Amino acid sequence: MKNDRFITVVCCSLMMSPVYAASWAPDARGNAMGNTGVTTADFLLAPFYNPALTAVYRNEDDFGLLLPSVNLNVRDEDDTVSLTDDLQDTISQFEAAGVGSVDSTTIAKLDHYLDELSDNQSLGASGGLGAAVAIPLQTVSLNIYTRGFVELIADPNIAASTGSSASAVQSRYQSSSVDLIAFGYTEFGVALARKYEIQQQLFSFGITPKYQWMRTYKQVVSVKDFDLDDYDKSEVKDDAFNLDLGAVWLKDAYRVGVSIKDLFSQSVETYDGLNSYKLDTQVTVSAGYVGEFLSAAVDVDMTKQERFTGKNDDTQFIRFGIEGNAWGWGQLRAGYEIDMKNTLDDSVTVGIGLSPGDVVSIDIAGSYAGENQFGGSANLAFTF
Repeated sequence: MKNDRFITVVCCSLMMSPVYAASWAPDARGNAMGNTGVTTADFLLAPFYNPALTAVYRNEDDFGLLLPSVNLNVRDEDDTVSLTDDLQDTISQFEAAGVGSVDSTTIAKLDHYLDELSDNQSLGASGGLGAAVAIPLQTVSLNIYTRGFVELIADPNIAASTGSSASAVQSRYQSSSVDLIAFGYTEFGVALARKYEIQQQLFSFGITPKYQWMRTYKQVVSVKDFDLDDYDKSEVKDDAFNLDLGAVWLKDAYRVGVSIKDLFSQSVETYDGLNSYKLDTQVTVSAGYVGEFLSAAVDVDMTKQERFTGKNDDTQFIRFGIEGNAWGWGQLRAGYEIDMKNTLDDSVTVGIGLSPGDVVSIDIAGSYAGENQFGGSANLAFTF
């Protein structure tokens, strides 16, 4: 099980589900700007951040199409994928030779790999796809979209060493396992928004009624047989109706906004009832500047996302982003993201955009949070 195979499996797992994207917005522009967007996203990407932005558009905008938006993030701080692959190869050599005739080097390698894995942190991955169609109107602007995400967490559970003999090492790896838990999510919704002038101040308010499909998966397999392909063998399903709300105040190039995602919290248990995934209500406030040549934003999560119970994986972010725009034809972007719960390391993000003729937009982004922690995303969008 090599690193490239691991990434392939994650991508394939997304395709096996209806339509998946990451738990953050599947948007290369926002991803490059530190995953900001509550006040700076455009009308086509508005539902991913703040439905109120669906009504914030230029005079020349009549229609928008996002097809597709893709991203992938991998967190393997201790190189668990490669270690597990090496361990499985060595187990194959061990069993081919037989307990009675295996050499001491192979036994020592097995023990070494098991020792290394016993200290490893969780392996995590997420990624997905998204699409949207937007029609900005003076009466009520709308955006029909779909998105979702899949998250995988794998924890090695290595048995303690009872000796260095062939039989002791064999018993150790046979008693060692990997706990794999995953959550898959899909949503389909329609963002509706309109601008209002209140006391000579311009506001936009939005709402997104949406339907959610949620899935949990859980598997405990021996390290010898561990394969990410098998993550979906214990599926538990749940569906729900939900709402997103948003508002933004606009003053020249300055903006202040708030977004409330998943007004009704959801929770889905695993098949054994020992874990669950919590989709909490998320409140994010933002301040932004959107000018002709420069845009900048600060987004702050006011609530945490609990995610998997019993996994110590709560997250709550503060995000910073900036974009330089060369007359609408090309963009350079950068950002920084901080998890205030310290579950994820601080992340640096960068990206570029190409928008020849202001009709076709191609956006690419990447993120880096240390060795073996990386991400990437890409968008293809059309506006008319």
